[in-house]
Amino acid sequence: MFENLTPGAALPSLNALRAFEAMARTGSATLAGAELNVTHSAVSRQVKALEAQMGVRLFEGPRHALSLTRAGRDLLPGLTAAFDGIAAAVAGARGEGQDLHVAVNASLSVKWLIPRLADFGRRHPEVRVHLVELAPHAVSRRGADVMLRLLDPERIETLKAQVVVPNALGPVIAPSLAGDGARAAVLSAPRLTARTHLSGWKDWSVLSGHGATAASERPVAHLHFVLDAALAGWGAAVLPWALAAEAVADGRLLAPFGFHADGGAVAAIPGAGEPSRARRAFVRWLIEQGQAMPPAPGAN
Repeated sequence: MFENLTPGAALPSLNALRAFEAMARTGSATLAGAELNVTHSAVSRQVKALEAQMGVRLFEGPRHALSLTRAGRDLLPGLTAAFDGIAAAVAGARGEGQDLHVAVNASLSVKWLIPRLADFGRRHPEVRVHLVELAPHAVSRRGADVMLRLLDPERIETLKAQVVVPNALGPVIAPSLAGDGARAAVLSAPRLTARTHLSGWKDWSVLSGHGATAASERPVAHLHFVLDAALAGWGAAVLPWALAAEAVADGRLLAPFGFHADGGAVAAIPGAGEPSRARRAFVRWLIEQGQAMPPAPGAN
């Protein structure tokens, strides 16, 4: 049994409140730990300590499917607003918004954003861009002015995200593996899959109507590993157009089935607080970069 807080009792620790807010907002101790740069077990310990001090349960259910209790739902909005206010105040004090903190998934960062950043620097030398990694399934990062990641249509709307590159999926293969029949090679070659995006082949199958085959799978950590492995001829891969476009355009990868639009997009999710001049400039630039990309070749 928990003991109720007495009047005038000290507030819980800031670390415990941050751990709860991050876990409740992201939906898991693992994602919260990635955001806070601590282990998931450290997050869980802080949340349990907070529950003990407050005398209420904040989460309920089995460990693998925790949900917020009523007390947790009541506590979360106030904490999120408070921490967002702190983050916005710190950002403002750093120099009138000219420091820009961008959280981005690793694959998009390595294969799409970073190769283009020099152009943004030339256009906006007054803005100092700070990149941090966005956890694979996270849609928020404390202190980030903007988050960049692939989103499905529903999340684009609910998160008020700005579309940067409309998404389309398609299988690709290196010419060295294609032989005389790229389509047959795609369907029979080992399948490269990213552990952060395990549904790629299934999603394409649903979109295209092509059934599953008995091809073996070769899992790797991230989509940019999948792209590099496909370029090296280690197997066929289903990739989003934003990552595959350059290699398809210059012939390093073949896309014999074309690409199917899935309604999603690489999108920019706004961070907390009023947008700074730097954030507005960066999002405009992202959209320009997306519009400059060639359209994905249609399914054939």
